[in-house]
Amino acid sequence: MSFTALHRALGLPPGPLTDEILTSAITAGVTETDDLDWKEELPPTKGLPQTDFPKDVAAMANSGGGIIVYGVRETQKAASKRLDVGELTETHERALRSAAVTAISPPVFGLRVTRIGDEGSRAVAVEVPASVDGPHLIYRNDYFGAPVRNDADTVWMKERQIEAMYRARFEERRHANEALDALYAEASAGRDSSNRAWLIGVAHPRIPRVQARMTREEAREVLKKAEPVALSLISRRYVHPLENVDRLNPRPGLRRWVAVNTAVSTHSSWGEAWASVHHDGSVTLAAAVGAHPSGRGWDAPGNSFAGWEVQTTAIECGVADLLAMLRTTAQVTGVDEYDVRVGIEWKGDHPMLTLDTMGFIYRDVSTPLHTFTPVETTVNGQAAEDDFAGRVYEIAQDCVNQGGISNLLLIKPAVERGDAEQ
Repeated sequence: MSFTALHRALGLPPGPLTDEILTSAITAGVTETDDLDWKEELPPTKGLPQTDFPKDVAAMANSGGGIIVYGVRETQKAASKRLDVGELTETHERALRSAAVTAISPPVFGLRVTRIGDEGSRAVAVEVPASVDGPHLIYRNDYFGAPVRNDADTVWMKERQIEAMYRARFEERRHANEALDALYAEASAGRDSSNRAWLIGVAHPRIPRVQARMTREEAREVLKKAEPVALSLISRRYVHPLENVDRLNPRPGLRRWVAVNTAVSTHSSWGEAWASVHHDGSVTLAAAVGAHPSGRGWDAPGNSFAGWEVQTTAIECGVADLLAMLRTTAQVTGVDEYDVRVGIEWKGDHPMLTLDTMGFIYRDVSTPLHTFTPVETTVNGQAAEDDFAGRVYEIAQDCVNQGGISNLLLIKPAVERGDAEQ
């Protein structure tokens, strides 16, 4: 769902870019601004990195994001006529995205390219997301510069502006770390990690959603849609933390919705889990991963694991469910890039063991862990399915590798997933 300069100029709520919206904007003579640029023609595929396209994208990214619309003639900065840019092929679209990555440093990811209109009045809208990685630089031969929007014009930053933007980037990174620290501390608070190990996963959008409150229906939608995403990574045969929270009735919290634990019986308490979806787009998951049943008559004496023994399957399910929540939250809120942290909290007397279970328990292979180092990375919640699944695989692998386990049992690499689908 988008909220662009066109929506704002026409007084419309967030929604898809449509032919009607573009026609209305031209009829109203909407003028160019910092976050709106009218263009008559699409840049050609051949030699695209040498055209003005990378400069225009970098300027928008350096100015807080915006939209470039190809197929509109402007007069004195105001839209005056609809033009036809021709067919935007898949190859051409791929070239646009590639130029934003290869011809700009740091790269600009997450372009949204939308085809608008029918033959005779075809237009293309390129939405450039806001970025915390500025300044984005353009290199031409031996020279580089940092473009930025100045109302309807694109100009080059002065040295002091570049310095200020670098300072803002470092300050933003510090704030992002503080936000992850706060989320992680909240998610792990109250979990008895002296008796069993807990997987704590948190994700915070690099550019949080502001001045918006998530409704209960939206939170329910996030949790409902997260389940099939997680099951596409790991089948229902294994225990998912999301199956042990109340997905249909999230409770209100401080600027968030909380899915409370439903594994309360003596038989199922080993699967305790808590999840939350925040108004700013953040998500958290806390799941007990120590003392899971062995699967072979686990309720018989001696057949359940101790609190310091953690199955890799429990870790994989926890990672899959956290990232599934991240993905569906991104789709509902429009957020894309997230900072992610996954850790395991254990404060008992015994060193923690990560167990590889394939019908047998390989205690001799596992590396005893006195401290688990949290895994931190960045994930694009709206990436292509294979790219997203690859990030889930990498995070889960980093987690189990710390316990001396080489391979994942449940989550498959992108290559194997593709083979299985064929």
